[in-house]
Amino acid sequence: MAQPDEPRPTVVPCRPLPAGICDVVRSDRPRSCCGMAMAGYRTAKYQLPEWHRRNAGVYCSAIAASEEAERGRAEAKHLTKHAAASAQRAQEYSKSTLGQRLGDIHFWRMELQKEIMELDAETNLLAAQKLRLERALDATEVPYAVVIDNLECRERRQPPDLVIDEVERQLLQEADLLRDIRDLLKRTIIQATTQIRSNRIQKENCELDWSDKVETYHIDDKCISYCPDSTNIQSHPSSLKFEENASTPKSWAEFSHDNICRAEQEKLASVQLRSLINNIIHDASEDLRMQRAAANEAFDSHCRQLDEAKLRLEQHLEQILKDIGEEEANIVNLKKAIRDKEAFLKVAQTRLYDRSFRPNVELCRDEPQFRLVSEVEQLTVFLEALKRKLMESEQNLKNLEETRMKLEKEIAVKANSIFIDRQKCMSNRVRYPVDLFDANLALENYSQSMAPAEMIPRIFNLQGN
Repeated sequence: MAQPDEPRPTVVPCRPLPAGICDVVRSDRPRSCCGMAMAGYRTAKYQLPEWHRRNAGVYCSAIAASEEAERGRAEAKHLTKHAAASAQRAQEYSKSTLGQRLGDIHFWRMELQKEIMELDAETNLLAAQKLRLERALDATEVPYAVVIDNLECRERRQPPDLVIDEVERQLLQEADLLRDIRDLLKRTIIQATTQIRSNRIQKENCELDWSDKVETYHIDDKCISYCPDSTNIQSHPSSLKFEENASTPKSWAEFSHDNICRAEQEKLASVQLRSLINNIIHDASEDLRMQRAAANEAFDSHCRQLDEAKLRLEQHLEQILKDIGEEEANIVNLKKAIRDKEAFLKVAQTRLYDRSFRPNVELCRDEPQFRLVSEVEQLTVFLEALKRKLMESEQNLKNLEETRMKLEKEIAVKANSIFIDRQKCMSNRVRYPVDLFDANLALENYSQSMAPAEMIPRIFNLQGN
């Protein structure tokens, strides 16, 4: 800003310029050949007060920078003295506390080593139980395939026997039970896999903590042997500061304690899961054995019912065949009787026809005429009755034939059902495994007989080194 005592520059009034003229200050003085060129230089220059102000600002900046540098040198000298004194006190205090620290590190190292050994042994036992689950799941494939094959075979029964009977209900219950068991085994396998992963993660955390304790123990043991006369000491001023992620003695102890507690929790969860796996395999085997026995009993009962029904149908068929033979003989007799009566009718009608040619008064309604008419009427009535009876007998024969066909079809259906249930289904169920628990008994005895000492990881062999 311009000072009040300084002269202000001359203000040139703004006026519009004609077209084609440069933007310069107009003057009333006589024009010269260089007047127009010098107008731009006069308007672009600084004023003298501005030049003085800029110089004063540069002087002030230089003085401030010099004072700041002087303060920095004084603070650096003071900080150097304070850091040297703090380093001496820290060295004396560290030397007096390293011995106690070594004892704490050794205690937690041994606790972690014990926990790692137990957790590794428990993980191996759980892995053996998981293998039992996988084998039990594989063992359910054959029963499930047998049940599905039984259901599909029974779908090929003929419509009269294609009913939802007790065998069908037992097979459906068996299929549902097998699906539930397979789903339960799969979920338990996933749970065991997750638990094994958790055990190994926690074991890895404990091993990392244990290895850090071992390394720290060697470092502190080496540090406690240092003295001012040692030849392998060097100056490390940057080691005096604490890292942002450095732990406190309380958090350091809590970290190892939390690792051990989490390892104990995972180990307890693993023990409970192994007990649950034993119960699942045992209960699944018992349920499957009971359902298999119920289905087999339903098959036996249904086959006996089919045999009885087939026997009764065969007895009815034998009677129907006998009735068909008698009915056919009856039809033959009726046809012969009709033919005989038609011959008598033809004789009577021929007599009446010939008598109709008697001449004149001889065409008399005499006793023979009335007797012939009565004979024709009587024979016609008998013929109609015989024909009706013939039609009834033929209808009865037709009904007997239809009944015979139905009985033969029913017998064939029953034979097909017996073949499916007895030859297809029951013979296929011989492949049914006896017990899922027995199939895994040897593996269980092997897993329980394993000593924890055989499962110690080789990492602890480095401790003696």
